[in-house]
Amino acid sequence: MGSYVNLAYDYPVLGAFWTVMWIFLWVMWVFLLFRVIVDLFRDDSLSGWAKTGWLVFTIVLPFLGVFVYVIARGKGMGRREQEHVRAKLEATDRYVREAVGAAGPASEADQLAKLSEVRARGDISDEEFRRAKERVLLHH
Repeated sequence: MGSYVNLAYDYPVLGAFWTVMWIFLWVMWVFLLFRVIVDLFRDDSLSGWAKTGWLVFTIVLPFLGVFVYVIARGKGMGRREQEHVRAKLEATDRYVREAVGAAGPASEADQLAKLSEVRARGDISDEEFRRAKERVLLHH
């Protein structure tokens, strides 16, 4: 029973601070590594050989490779990210315009045909049909 038990209060506050700091720096470095790799594949101005070279450099010498990449090409990383976001927004806007254009606003004849179907099923009265018909004809 003479074994020594490490308790939480045996760990000094400064030691806890350094541990938290090193974990934080390691997580930030991993985040930066993934940002560099994503930026490499997103950049259309680099050739395949240049991308391969940077990728090998960041894998073989990870810390040095990431820091050299950020120093050498870091200025354009933000611009490339903005271009990527802008392209995604334009694609989304184009899709929405195509989807809305395909459905488009219904013509008067389509709306009146739907109204008459609803009246024929008995879902609306003749008076409701007349008011809806007037609204369709006035708004177009």
